[in-house]
Amino acid sequence: MEPIIQQVYSCVLTGNQKEVVQKIKKAIQLGFSPVLIMNDGMISAMTEVGLLFEKGEYFVPEMLVAARAMQAGMHVLKPYLSVVDVYPAGKLVIGTVKGDFHDIGKNLVKMMLEGSGFEVIDLGVDVDPETFLSKLVDPGVKIIAMSALITTTMEAMQSVISMIENSGTRQQVKVIVGGAPLTEEYARRIGADGYAPDASRAVKLAKSLLNKNST
Repeated sequence: MEPIIQQVYSCVLTGNQKEVVQKIKKAIQLGFSPVLIMNDGMISAMTEVGLLFEKGEYFVPEMLVAARAMQAGMHVLKPYLSVVDVYPAGKLVIGTVKGDFHDIGKNLVKMMLEGSGFEVIDLGVDVDPETFLSKLVDPGVKIIAMSALITTTMEAMQSVISMIENSGTRQQVKVIVGGAPLTEEYARRIGADGYAPDASRAVKLAKSLLNKNST
């Protein structure tokens, strides 16, 4: 890896926002491809962040600062990239379900997904089934990600999936769920395509589902 790209990588990994911005500007001045800077310097760093989290070497605060550094870097890089370049992994809708106003976990998942190349449409919190469904008019949306942090709002996930099925659009989208009270068994029971217990595994799950779709 070229030294300047390695420096971008290291700055994302350590969450150094100011240095990430400076190194990206320098890499562009030196003539490096924006796609190379993004893929090798930034997305690969966020992949490593996920691995370090799974190993127990990184925790939520480290993931957050790395994701914020990635976002700062993308703000500089975006004008040099096409839409396809900026979001190579695809488009995803995320939201906390109806009746639930928790967003910390959702926001971390969103940042990690963006750091891995997804275009994320964030619907926020207290999202009703109709709003999730309305996003499927966009054929680019391949995944719906739902979060619930309290037991009483988990049932809203079933309502979203049922509405998608009844609309006839279930085959065009994968549904993934997460949140403290959820389990793999519950996800299967309500008909979700996958469950992720944390942000790192949410990224892996989303990528694996898209890869299955494309094969």
